[in-house]
Amino acid sequence: MKLTRISLWHVPLTSHETYHMAAGKTCDTVETVVLRLETDTGETGWGEVCPIPHYLPAYARGVAAAIEELIPVLIGANPVGVEALMASAEAFLPDHRYAKSALDIALWDITGQVAGLPLYALLGGKFADSLPLYHSITCIAPDDMADIASEAQKQGITQFQVKLGASGDWQTDVERLAKVREAVGRGPLVYGDWNCGATSLDATRVGRDVADLDVMLEQPCATIADCARVRAATGLPMKLDETAHDTVSLLEGHSRGCMDAVALKLSKFGGLSATRRARDLCLTLGAKMCVEDTWGSDITTAAVLHLAAATPPNRLLNTCDLSNYVAPRLAPDAPQRHAGRISPPTAPGLGIAVNAEALGPADHVWE
Repeated sequence: MKLTRISLWHVPLTSHETYHMAAGKTCDTVETVVLRLETDTGETGWGEVCPIPHYLPAYARGVAAAIEELIPVLIGANPVGVEALMASAEAFLPDHRYAKSALDIALWDITGQVAGLPLYALLGGKFADSLPLYHSITCIAPDDMADIASEAQKQGITQFQVKLGASGDWQTDVERLAKVREAVGRGPLVYGDWNCGATSLDATRVGRDVADLDVMLEQPCATIADCARVRAATGLPMKLDETAHDTVSLLEGHSRGCMDAVALKLSKFGGLSATRRARDLCLTLGAKMCVEDTWGSDITTAAVLHLAAATPPNRLLNTCDLSNYVAPRLAPDAPQRHAGRISPPTAPGLGIAVNAEALGPADHVWE
């Protein structure tokens, strides 16, 4: 079996509502990159990566350039045995992990189809038939955020990520957390996420003011060291996201005592292969995991659901149905949330049927 053709599309994904984060970051219409791999024996594998602008060292238009560079390694290669081919790609073009994430997902899709197994069976086995979701709440007025939380709770959601920092004052962030906690009551998980947009001083003031609300803090500052200072000063549990992206950063977060939970995002690590290794390390370190990605639609969502399903439930904090936040949907048969949970596809590979006709002509084709 050999790879014979690679196609790439740039697809605008529009959020159902403008998504506000700290430091002026927003998601309104964001470009996702869809990758299709074809073989000489008829298999087709799909991958996707959707970098949020100004979020991580990644940008959508960089994916095609990276794939172009890797064509000598990819065309004619055997796609089965993903990690061996990805190791060759890493030797030929070091890093650029966000671009390799889409490639890695597509290779796993083909491997699963050849094996006749859904990906969760190849990533550790399915631990649960359905997985817990969190709902991410855009950073707007506190009362409006509380209304969003209430509506999500009616749909079965029990975990709420409250975006913070968009207004630039710590007092309003306190109000956001307090209003959402009041709306959902005691018990559900509520955590405030600054996406690196706070100083340790402001995050500490927020944390101390909401210490009686039973909340978790997420990635207040741009460094693990500053996040650790906030964790120590507030006594509140903390989730790392942007600063946790490889083995070294996971070990640092653990050693500094500020990684009670961690976001394992496919494009941060470089696809399913590298994120699976991160998952296994976190099982040893003791952190709870949110298995997800930066942004995306049905292909990305299917990939994260397979890895989440292959993670022990007592260590899986939650996962995310990214495709629920955006339009268009890329695969009509892709999983959707039900009662605050979601199930992975069960067909071989990713287990979804991408609507290739709706994508239109590819922006790049390599043969």
